[in-house]
Amino acid sequence: MAAQIQYADVEVGTELPAASFPVTRATLVQYAGASGDFNPIHWNEKFAKKVGLPDVIAHGMFTMAEAIRVVTDWVGDPGAVVEYGVRFTRPVVVPNDDQGGLIEVTAKVAAKLDDNRVRVDLTAMSAGQKVLGMSRAVVELA
Repeated sequence: MAAQIQYADVEVGTELPAASFPVTRATLVQYAGASGDFNPIHWNEKFAKKVGLPDVIAHGMFTMAEAIRVVTDWVGDPGAVVEYGVRFTRPVVVPNDDQGGLIEVTAKVAAKLDDNRVRVDLTAMSAGQKVLGMSRAVVELA
């Protein structure tokens, strides 16, 4: 599958469709099983609070993976993402209630590069706080 977005059709400042991703305790348990990361801060409220966290928190790599979905959904091909990096700035807190947590992601094209590539800057928020810093992806377009 190739990128469905044409390089010529994209301008600096182009906003990608925003998305929100719910996170529940069940989601974290499933991710722990898939990733092998069973750190109790991701599933044990008592332990998380004992080490100074407000509650159970989402895995950083899970948060990073949810955020890049905005880019892969926009471009139509996960393989079009050729670089991706973030700084983890704040945790995504996941209360044990019906709502859990929420990761809200926006993104825009920040630069047009050589070889049909663009840099996309992402903003990931949860509970009104930025949870990823320096979140950038390089995407190869058609």
